[in-house]
Amino acid sequence: MSSGGDDDAVFKALGDSRRRAMLDLLKEQPRTTGELTEHFSELDRCTVMQHLGVLEKAGLVIAKRRGRNRWNYFNPLPIREIHDRWISRYAEGAVGLLARLKSDLEEGE
Repeated sequence: MSSGGDDDAVFKALGDSRRRAMLDLLKEQPRTTGELTEHFSELDRCTVMQHLGVLEKAGLVIAKRRGRNRWNYFNPLPIREIHDRWISRYAEGAVGLLARLKSDLEEGE
């Protein structure tokens, strides 16, 4: 289980819509920093790098250098840890409720 400081960094990283949009792109496939900069035309390269730094600090992005390019990969593990700690026990109840509702509806047909 992640510590409170790790959780804080993840929540901070996810708190900005541009960083969430970057993660959405990286979820599809790894991208270079240049590709991300092209996608966010309203941001300069330095600002994109700052956002990537926040995502890296939170462990949500893993960067690898290949030649002149920096490739950015999405790492879903920190989000999974938050899910396991904060959401999963409540989701189980909701799934059970939906199963009972489905069963009740099928019986009423």
